[in-house]
Amino acid sequence: MKSVKHSSKIVITGGSGFLGRHLLKNKAFKEALAIGRSKPNNHKLFKKVSFDNDANLAEVFIDKEIVVHLAARAHVMNDTSANPLDSYRQVNTAGTLNLAKHAAIAGVKRFIFISTIKVLGEKTELGQPFRCDDPYNPKDPYSVSKVEAETELRVIGKAYGMEVIIIRPPLVYGQGVKGNFASLLKLASLSVPLPFGAIKNRRSLVSVENLVDLIRTCLDHPKAKNQTFLVSDDGDRRTPQLCNLLAKTGGYNSCIFWFPGSLFRLGLSLIGKKAVYKRLFGSMEIDIEFTKSQLNWKPPFKVQDSIVNCWLNID
Repeated sequence: MKSVKHSSKIVITGGSGFLGRHLLKNKAFKEALAIGRSKPNNHKLFKKVSFDNDANLAEVFIDKEIVVHLAARAHVMNDTSANPLDSYRQVNTAGTLNLAKHAAIAGVKRFIFISTIKVLGEKTELGQPFRCDDPYNPKDPYSVSKVEAETELRVIGKAYGMEVIIIRPPLVYGQGVKGNFASLLKLASLSVPLPFGAIKNRRSLVSVENLVDLIRTCLDHPKAKNQTFLVSDDGDRRTPQLCNLLAKTGGYNSCIFWFPGSLFRLGLSLIGKKAVYKRLFGSMEIDIEFTKSQLNWKPPFKVQDSIVNCWLNID
């Protein structure tokens, strides 16, 4: 496809979310139209629409060339929905596919979908990273809904001649981050000894700056057409290393001591926090060699600089 010279040809969903706020600050998206239920701060081009039942949704895509779909029902810990899978499917599957179909009918050329590495599973063995051609292995309703969206998006793309690009990030961190990473930041700020010395895992993360740069690259790169890309900072870390780096960049003292992993697991299991053990001790390695070679791309932002930004406010 021809190079996109004007960001006014781009439609973005999820602009008010963590990733969306960072994306809209990038000059490549300065004049992009943000759509959804919530207006992003400091971005004037916005249209309120519902992805699942807006009869006029197709009008949004008139004279547009690219959709970057970030909006999703995010992974929820301890979900209390009566039927979590239905809740995820309504937004992440049905909403996504309705949006994509309207875009395709309107003549949109390229649809960039932000999925998740969790479609391939929850963990990896040391030295056996996920690769882009690995089979699906979703383990929860969130990742199941993303698998279904990926699968049907390809069908829509093929039927209408719309290029579909799928990006699967791991945990994304950066300025304004929340969730598990924010919890680690809080731990680091306490400057208390942490019993993580026995953790020998390897985990891939991606800074929001590097993810935004990959999305920008995929806007008009000819070799991105109909491809699936894994993304990370291209440098895995053990949990103790990450905690030390968080403390250092925030100006706090760090003390990691050795504590038996088996006792750690038993203790967390007894208090109903077995999932915490998996996140702290488990590995999640990602191989991004295909992404780098296919797009002639590498993560341009340094991990330490991006972690420094985590200690700052987003707005």
